[in-house]
Amino acid sequence: MADPRGFLRYRERELPTRRPVPLRLMDWREVYEAREKGGPDALSVVSRQAGRCMNCGIPFCHQGCPLGNLIPEWNDLVYRDDWQQAAERLHATNNFPEFTGRACPAPCESSCVLGINQPPVTIKNVEVSIIDRAFEEGWVGPVEPTRHTGRTVAVVGSGPAGLAAAQQLTRAGHSVVVLERDDRLGGLLRYGIPEFKLEKRHVDRRLQQMREEGTRFRTGVDVGGSGENALSVAELRSRFDAVLVATGASTPRELPVPGREALGIHPAMEYLTQANRLVEGDWVEDAISAEGRDVVIIGGGDTGADCLGTALRQGARSVTTLAIGSQPPLERDERQPWPVHPVLFEVSTAHEEGGDRSYLASTTGFEVDEHGAVSGLMVARTQYLDGSRVPTPGTETVLPATLVLIAMGFTGTQEDGLLAELGVEITSRGNIVHDADWHTTVPGVFTAGDCARGQSLIVWAIAEGRSAAAAVDRHLMGDTSLPAPVDPGEKPVTV
Repeated sequence: MADPRGFLRYRERELPTRRPVPLRLMDWREVYEAREKGGPDALSVVSRQAGRCMNCGIPFCHQGCPLGNLIPEWNDLVYRDDWQQAAERLHATNNFPEFTGRACPAPCESSCVLGINQPPVTIKNVEVSIIDRAFEEGWVGPVEPTRHTGRTVAVVGSGPAGLAAAQQLTRAGHSVVVLERDDRLGGLLRYGIPEFKLEKRHVDRRLQQMREEGTRFRTGVDVGGSGENALSVAELRSRFDAVLVATGASTPRELPVPGREALGIHPAMEYLTQANRLVEGDWVEDAISAEGRDVVIIGGGDTGADCLGTALRQGARSVTTLAIGSQPPLERDERQPWPVHPVLFEVSTAHEEGGDRSYLASTTGFEVDEHGAVSGLMVARTQYLDGSRVPTPGTETVLPATLVLIAMGFTGTQEDGLLAELGVEITSRGNIVHDADWHTTVPGVFTAGDCARGQSLIVWAIAEGRSAAAAVDRHLMGDTSLPAPVDPGEKPVTV
């Protein structure tokens, strides 16, 4: 145990200082100041928080994290100023802690035993501090395989699930090629998460490690497509001994209300992808921009917050976020007991920066001007009727809106092209059917991540990628020593 009295001596959560809002709205850099370093003689914020960890007899943070991260172990090592060993323990279960430490909502913290009667340990910040220190000190290098099996694997999709699987399979000695349809690698890490939450240099340096380990990458390859850079499924199957599909859940949930066809109404991911391309320095023809516009974001989740921060940086005149449900409580209530991950009212870094939030807001239609562009959004108060959320008649109001972003989540994976040509079975919810060993209905084809699970968290994608890699390795070799942290269909603890 790091500090037997740490949880009594330091009872509050401490996080790194955030850059002032007026300053950070002027650029796309991450919002936090540089993280501190320090040891037990001059405790930094990170070391103090690590010292609050009680090293519980049953560490529920393990079950809160699908990766099974060894959280008490690396908390203890950080407190004792052994950062290099902390990085080793961190990498024992997580291929990409720099991603989860920035973009994961930290269900491990909801499960922290200390959270029963105190604010939980800032596990996520300790995690990202360890990995950032490890990169700065040069402790993160290639882990080359000790043997080469002669077997070949194609991973289709370069999001967190695909990358995790590819790294595990490469280290197991297989020849792995990651095929990505976009022009850059990373999937949603690259084009879905804004730079102010995850600077893309973190993605690039991890990709460089994977290249040095032997993983090969091909961008601009549309597997099952029909364009110039298409690769047929027949060619794919003939070249590789196994295929892992990790293409994500990219079909946006629609909003079928009057006026939806108006100009200026876009799925959130279309907007975020273009914004990320612009930050990368690309030219985007007719790019969606919030500059000088009244923006309404439909959807109060993380994607909506990403749209909010992006619109504010682009110079929106006003931004309003609508959530169809009621405002969550500030603290756990009896319906969300520890150690489940509660739905709480949160103020993200984007919400700190501006904009309005409205709850119990049901969109009933859009006003359209003479040019066919959206000019307003009709919204009514939500009521709960027979278990459904529906608009309350007579409560309609109109919000000014010249740009509307629909951030209502996703309904499943894209079924045409690759999946249609492969012939894999799809569930009614738009997910790829697979068995207890991540095998699809097509022999030699496996799946992992959001395309198999449905829209979920980055930490689940990495966990599924690791588990599917173990299944592919066992399929090719008859046995595997790769870890499998989760089973197909496994769910977090809920009530």
